[in-house]
Amino acid sequence: MTAQATERFGVYLHVPFCIRRCDYCSFATWTDRDHLIDQYLAACRTQARTASINLPDITSVFIGGGTPNLVPADSLMSIFRELPLAPTVEFTIECNPDLVDDQQLETYVAAGVNRVSLGVQSMVPHVLASLGREHNPDNVHAAVQTIREAGITRLNLDLIYGANGESIEDWKTSVESALSLHPEHLSTYALTVEPGTPLAEDVDRHPDDDDQADKYLLADELIKSAGLMNYEISNWARRGDECQHNMLYWTQGEYLGLGVAAHSHIAQRRFWSVRTPERFIKAIEKGSSVEAGAEELDPDAWALEGRQLAIRTSEGVPQEFVPHKVQHLTEPSNVAGKVKLSVEGRLLANEVSISLQ
Repeated sequence: MTAQATERFGVYLHVPFCIRRCDYCSFATWTDRDHLIDQYLAACRTQARTASINLPDITSVFIGGGTPNLVPADSLMSIFRELPLAPTVEFTIECNPDLVDDQQLETYVAAGVNRVSLGVQSMVPHVLASLGREHNPDNVHAAVQTIREAGITRLNLDLIYGANGESIEDWKTSVESALSLHPEHLSTYALTVEPGTPLAEDVDRHPDDDDQADKYLLADELIKSAGLMNYEISNWARRGDECQHNMLYWTQGEYLGLGVAAHSHIAQRRFWSVRTPERFIKAIEKGSSVEAGAEELDPDAWALEGRQLAIRTSEGVPQEFVPHKVQHLTEPSNVAGKVKLSVEGRLLANEVSISLQ
């Protein structure tokens, strides 16, 4: 990998440790590997130090998981002292509301964290139980207060809709409760059934498409009324508070993934790391590559992928790439000559995406 002149460059760090695995989760996370935390963070620090030689200034950082705020804050933040962070870097960390405390936030802020994403999922206890989540909704309010008192001015809340037993009123309660916390950014995701998860094995808990469509439309209405704009299918933000790191993904930007199962994109080449902490630590300690696989797209495939990603965003794509049969699912965007998905089109985004020319 060589340094490139680029306006934006991101780094993602994966923290694969959790107290409990949610029933819908298929991510590379473990609940029985806490004894590896120190070794893992040290390996990530080594990986960052080695990579930093050839990196441009980093304009966005995203720490995801897993549960990033489960591991020691100072050890986690020490990884980023190895990297060339731009003065204006957007620095996001995902947090479990139950584990947020003021000392932890003080360490994050001192290291440059300026954006927090809270995994709320629902504000209704029986819905959280259906999802296999453990946190108390009251802890979300306490966590937000702690985050604000630490000086964090950019907050995202993640919500999930479609859990078994979640009524439309339950969902309305979750959205309105989240909005009452005045987040600058709100993400809502349809519950999906991933192979190998407890949810996949329990057919009675599988979500209903029509129910999820109704909940998406309700969320869009409520969130827009609160002054947040939809800028990607699942994401709303106040103007200027769009997640810059996620925009890298949707605009085919470049980023480096650190840690297990992390994906990278450099010079139109995508590559990803080994999936287990043990293999990752061993490879780093031996000085071996942690790459598990890679792919490169030819120019035509690259251009098509770009359009398929762009149609998810509020900027949209040039109208000539949208076939007549799906034009009724689009509307003019704010960019001349481009169209974006209408709110109904967002419900059928995959259909529109695969039909793009």
